[in-house]
Amino acid sequence: MIDKQYIISRFIKYVTIDTESNPENPAFPSSENQWDLAKVLEKELNEIGMQDVELDENCYIMATLPSNLNYEVPTIGFIAHMDTSPDFTGNNVKPQIVENYDGKDIILNAAKNIVLSPDYFDDLLQYKGQTLITTDGTTLLGADDKAGITEIVSAMEHLIEHPEIKHGKIRICFTPDEEVGKGAHLFDVEKFGAEWAYTMDGSQIGELEYENFNAASALVTITGKIVHPGYAKGKMINSLLIANEYIAAVPAEEVPEKTTDYEGFFHLHDVKGNVEKTVLEYIIRDHDLDIFEKRKYLMQKIAFDMNEELGQDLISLDIKNQYFNMKEKIVPVMHIVDIVEEVMKDIGIQPLIKPIRGGTDGSQLSYKGLPCPNIFAGGHNFHGRFEYVPVESMLKATEVIVGIAKSIPEKYK
Repeated sequence: MIDKQYIISRFIKYVTIDTESNPENPAFPSSENQWDLAKVLEKELNEIGMQDVELDENCYIMATLPSNLNYEVPTIGFIAHMDTSPDFTGNNVKPQIVENYDGKDIILNAAKNIVLSPDYFDDLLQYKGQTLITTDGTTLLGADDKAGITEIVSAMEHLIEHPEIKHGKIRICFTPDEEVGKGAHLFDVEKFGAEWAYTMDGSQIGELEYENFNAASALVTITGKIVHPGYAKGKMINSLLIANEYIAAVPAEEVPEKTTDYEGFFHLHDVKGNVEKTVLEYIIRDHDLDIFEKRKYLMQKIAFDMNEELGQDLISLDIKNQYFNMKEKIVPVMHIVDIVEEVMKDIGIQPLIKPIRGGTDGSQLSYKGLPCPNIFAGGHNFHGRFEYVPVESMLKATEVIVGIAKSIPEKYK
């Protein structure tokens, strides 16, 4: 169907463009280098024959593949994001191609003794005999989500080159800043004009997801009082020690490294402080909305009880909701998930329907009126030096997109 080498070349072209987003910059996009990939994609979409190609002032790219039917069917969409995570550098990515993977350790960087090993990453063993693309151990790869972009562009090109494949109108969009939580903020759902869409932003082959965390951030600010330590008795208030007490009051077993599946967590991801002031940055996650609300209440109660014990309001808490579980918006239109499940089975993929332990653009888009489940893009070990993607998974994801496009006329004739 799709030429393997063509997929490899397209993917490598995208990942060697640095698009790391910047969580500290409120602008759209949050990093200027996202425009570099956006302009490449704008040009490429025009070259392959997509219509209505538009790169807007906020770095969102939309384009249309017109229907080739003589009757009306729902317009559907496919979405991927252009930015890579700021958790690890995406500058100067040097992809390495491992042909016919033998199931053994992969030396990413001999000089720095960086090894991608199935002893630690046992998912590798699923891909014996396949072609893997890895990093050189000094950067992330960017399969999250340039694999998704590769698959969408390749599927659209295939449909254009094969007009005998009947399909309805398809809209595509590539977004900036998904990795910093803003990818859907300025997404124009009305202009996109699809009844539903799919983000190509999952991990291993077969993943199909329509549930994600409810998410909030929590900023805990503790105010202390500095006094010369030699004369501090009864006067000094050490915000660092109060911060330690607050951290100890949060359930120690309900953290990312000790939870899985539908289990939620509190995650302390940053601490800045001195005697006078300490700031704790948490994220709060849970699939269950009631438990999610209880988690937020618990953090507030800890602050309230400690302030009562201290006899003054030294601890303040600022909790902000970030996104919600898209399941509520997908369940009423479950046929859009069923379509993908059927397509996967038809082409020999075992669907892996499971909750996302995170969020996607699709979560926010679902609440903006565009139901948007998530489909695998094929990569593993996102956001770090051990990221890799099997080329065969990208080929299969491309085939899934084409299969979905083909299935719509059959279901709505």
